[in-house]
Amino acid sequence: MDDPRLFDEEYLDFIQRVENRENHHPRRYLRDGQNPCEFFSDIEFVKRFRFSKQIVMDTIVPLVAADNNDRRGLPLPPVLKVVIALRFYGSNSFQNVCGDLCHVNQATVSRIVKVVSAQLAEHLLEYVYFPGRQQLQEYHRQFYVNGGFPGVTGCIDCTHIGIRSPGGQFAELYRNRKGYMSLNVQVVSGPNLEILDIVTRWPGSTHDSRIFSNSRVMTRFENRVLPGVLLGDNGYPQLHFLFTPILVPNTVEETRYNVAHKRTRNTVERLFGVWKRRFSCLGHKLRSSLHTTSRVIAAGAVLHNIAVARGEPLPPPPADEEHFMPAVPVANAAPRNNRGVEVRADFIQRNFF
Repeated sequence: MDDPRLFDEEYLDFIQRVENRENHHPRRYLRDGQNPCEFFSDIEFVKRFRFSKQIVMDTIVPLVAADNNDRRGLPLPPVLKVVIALRFYGSNSFQNVCGDLCHVNQATVSRIVKVVSAQLAEHLLEYVYFPGRQQLQEYHRQFYVNGGFPGVTGCIDCTHIGIRSPGGQFAELYRNRKGYMSLNVQVVSGPNLEILDIVTRWPGSTHDSRIFSNSRVMTRFENRVLPGVLLGDNGYPQLHFLFTPILVPNTVEETRYNVAHKRTRNTVERLFGVWKRRFSCLGHKLRSSLHTTSRVIAAGAVLHNIAVARGEPLPPPPADEEHFMPAVPVANAAPRNNRGVEVRADFIQRNFF
């Protein structure tokens, strides 16, 4: 027979191991993630993250909160959160590819993009705004030098940002005239390709003129809070503060007006090209929720204005530029406004004779 003392010794040994395990404090591990600011050269860093190291550390990182509210796991420092989000904005890579940069998984990248976008979007009014009247007078001069159109405060247009289908009974509202799902984003551009105003909440099927008629920028111009005029395409109504081109010019003066209008309004078209080239995710389909997508677009506006203010160089055109979301054709012309047509005719006689 087996010696019963052997079972007693095994049992006591088992109890000892359990007690040691309960008294054992788990070892803390440091996350093995290299800092891109130290790993990449200045040129390589700008190419990957669209900003220089100094701007990232001095301007962008302070906009991202450093606290870890959920206190889960091993929190990443703000600088790594920022570069992961910038890599996603600038490359439109899959989130697991962006995560490989700092040795984090796809779920972590998804949370980082969501949180960083929300934190950057909170600073929208600090970076996207119409300046004071003295600066707006300088805008008038710059626009006139660029295109020969007097009194221009900004150029307005809409661009479509592709999204995945949001699902539900209202999903088809987001299908635009080109046939893909999108948000129709209204932007007012300044003379230096800065964003002066942005509206990100409307579905892709919404007409440009409807977005404008429900926007705060229209109210401010209508109440003469903002001086000067806006330039828009024929998707907008002709108003006393919003000038559109003449579809069929019949006089030399009207032709001059159209030429100056086209040259000046070209600013907003170039802005869209630069914006989507700098942040490639805006030129492709965003696969996040509508709420997060809207914040990603707002964060892109904040970062774009930071880049313009700090003189960041433009990134080269992407190799797959032909695969960007196709441009949506101009919406049908807004209903004719006889009073606006009279204002435009008088403006042409005074400025393009």
